[in-house]
Amino acid sequence: MEVEKKRRVAEAEGDGKGDPQRAVERTPPEDLGTEHPLPDADRCRAILEKMMLIRRFEERAGEMYAKAKIGGFLHLCIGEEATVVGSIDAMRESDYLLSTYREHGQALARGTDANAVMAELFGREDGCSRGRGGSMHLFDLERRFLGGYGIVGGNLPLAAGVALACDYKGTDDAVVCMFGDGASNQGTFGETMNLVALWKLPVVFLVVNNQFGMGTALERHSAVTDLSQKSAGFGVPGPRCNGMDVLDVHAAVREALRIAREDRQPRLVEAVTYRYRGHSMADPEEYRTKEEVEEWRRRDPILNFRKRLADEGIVSEEDADALDEQAIKAVDEAVEFADASPFPDLAALYDDIYVFGEQVRGWHTVDERSPDVHPGEQEREAPEVSRELAEAGAAYANVGDAQERRRRHREGGKPDEEPGEGEPAGGQPEDEGGGD
Repeated sequence: MEVEKKRRVAEAEGDGKGDPQRAVERTPPEDLGTEHPLPDADRCRAILEKMMLIRRFEERAGEMYAKAKIGGFLHLCIGEEATVVGSIDAMRESDYLLSTYREHGQALARGTDANAVMAELFGREDGCSRGRGGSMHLFDLERRFLGGYGIVGGNLPLAAGVALACDYKGTDDAVVCMFGDGASNQGTFGETMNLVALWKLPVVFLVVNNQFGMGTALERHSAVTDLSQKSAGFGVPGPRCNGMDVLDVHAAVREALRIAREDRQPRLVEAVTYRYRGHSMADPEEYRTKEEVEEWRRRDPILNFRKRLADEGIVSEEDADALDEQAIKAVDEAVEFADASPFPDLAALYDDIYVFGEQVRGWHTVDERSPDVHPGEQEREAPEVSRELAEAGAAYANVGDAQERRRRHREGGKPDEEPGEGEPAGGQPEDEGGGD
């Protein structure tokens, strides 16, 4: 740690041991953004309420993970609430949202019920992804929240596809896609920026720059540390904003959405923020100093917004305390709901794999590990031809007991010419060696 501290100082001072052009001083972005006028009292109250709910939800999720109620990975957005709420509050209900694996707050800000989100973290049937997604794959189609994604940068081309669909259908909808600073180094970043600019798609990319890609500092993983400039060369310009100021984030994303929607010009917004907890629950946080974290904690987005509302007589300290208690109660109820929810039935393992249109009702498939054909959901509505095709395909692919499959296919479909004596159903001669 001492060596790392010296390296940072050397880079910042530019003493020849580091490149000052690549150094990033991770102090709160006071020079970013401006102080925006407060919206009406109801709006201010709603914004504070959402940020408080997210903070309390994430704190409790961390506790539940420590108690082994939540499995797998868990990534918390404590400290990033202003970026989450400010950006989503700028969206229309008809807009689409795609996020990363750190997306509990996004789901809550979009309006997904806290009970359903917590149940999903618990892996339960009543979760928003029916217990199949877990922490990193929340989904709420009703609110056009198209999910969190566990693959870094994997959501970028998908957002381009959703924006293409909006453009193709001639709607006025737009897309917001959030990703972290580390994802800006993925190949999908440049590919997606080029395509959305070329096709003039209505999409806004929000870089949640929390200063670290896992445990690697920004200046050590990106040659360009002003991430708002990384996409400009592809034709996707955009501003930086103070990710610790909910109103500054809101203003930046709102304007970017206006341009994307009205002018069909994609935009990128970089929100400079900070996470107060580790990359995940398994992160020992040995790559940053306590002093640095404390400096950012003095810019806590919730505490500072709350103070401003109190100072300007919009939400009193007593009312803010009541909102906080309300958030704690909602999270307590969410934990109780999740713990009482059943686990998914193993028999439903093959459900929710495909989206059914008007022409495709049911399906059958063949798993090479099993000799049986697995029924898909809505099996009773599946046309018989789907089973016949699956059987025929399995026979052709020689999956499982090929001879038995061919026999069943002949009996259920058109009668085929029987194979000659001593010849199997595939038309190949028997092994004259006899076998063991």
